[in-house]
Amino acid sequence: LLPAPKLLKPALLKKIRREIRRVAEGKKGLIQIKTNALEDVDITHALYEAARDGVRVDLIVRDTCRFRPGIPGLSENARVISIVGRFLEHSRIYYFRNGGEEEYYIGSADLMTRNLEHRVEVVTPLELDVHKEECRTILNACLNDPISAWDMQSDGSYVKRQGNVE
Repeated sequence: LLPAPKLLKPALLKKIRREIRRVAEGKKGLIQIKTNALEDVDITHALYEAARDGVRVDLIVRDTCRFRPGIPGLSENARVISIVGRFLEHSRIYYFRNGGEEEYYIGSADLMTRNLEHRVEVVTPLELDVHKEECRTILNACLNDPISAWDMQSDGSYVKRQGNVE
């Protein structure tokens, strides 16, 4: 269990840095996060570092997002997707490839300073394969949504997807 405000943010930063190390070791790095907001400066900087150093970073952020994908030399290895539909979406999923020892976490915390440093929030690891598979299905559905997804551009603007996804 990773509770905020004491353990969650340091643990997330450590997991992001571990993905960077995995890439340096010659393994594929992948971070996928589904959240309502990403505004914490430390997490944002760590994600930029990860993307710059070869970790694939997929962010599904419904609302506020400080991270900009597609910036040459910084975040070319990243994408940001926003899905805003008829229903207010609140699920948060954190995924780290971890050199093949995949980790999935779910919980209440958005990546906002107020959530990570000033509130009691909790993120928990998923242990059962059935739960991991469900989260993988959700992440894949969001990342490949041809209808409701909006792709953030490097200038922070969004373009609505039109049909097929790569």
